[in-house]
Amino acid sequence: MENEKLNIFDKDRNQVGVATREEVHRVGHWHEAFHCWFFSRENEVDYIYLQLRSDMKKDYPNLLDITAAGHLLAHETVHDGAREIKEEIGIEVSFNELVSLGIIEYCEIKENFIDNELANVFLYETNNTFVDFTLQKEEVSGIVRVEFDDFYEFWLGNKEEIRVKGFEINKVGKKVLIDKNVGKSEFVPHANSFYVSIVKLIREKLVNKR
Repeated sequence: MENEKLNIFDKDRNQVGVATREEVHRVGHWHEAFHCWFFSRENEVDYIYLQLRSDMKKDYPNLLDITAAGHLLAHETVHDGAREIKEEIGIEVSFNELVSLGIIEYCEIKENFIDNELANVFLYETNNTFVDFTLQKEEVSGIVRVEFDDFYEFWLGNKEEIRVKGFEINKVGKKVLIDKNVGKSEFVPHANSFYVSIVKLIREKLVNKR
């Protein structure tokens, strides 16, 4: 995986070459990613879905994250990013079903790891239930959902915790139900400004759909 080739960009989003994933995160090259947030609406309530990252992950294991996400490889376009959804959580989604939230820049630095991403962010309305998810165990160990209004207030700093419900596949392959309160320490530490940007964009789309 560290030898995967990614397109790299300058600060003006002009492509300037190709580098391995290892070099991208060591040097801090800007590169492209694909993010997809699932949501559903039930009984007049909107829910947002989160993945629980596998404990096998090198980066941020066992933390809650975007429903499905990954790097775009050098030979791929943003349309190809939809493969991440099928690969990680087993849900077949056509790119045409996705609603674009635009490109969001963010930077995370952790020890010798520099993540400068140009994230192509999308929203997808799902009718799937938890039994429909088939998880790629090397990447994802669980799926949960949270009421979107709570998720919104959480990232705007108006709630200390939110309640998530879903399931996890434990180390012996057994499905275990999740129903608990979580705080920000249990999320991948994207910059708070990134989460704020995301929840505002999602709210705008949800309001327009109501």
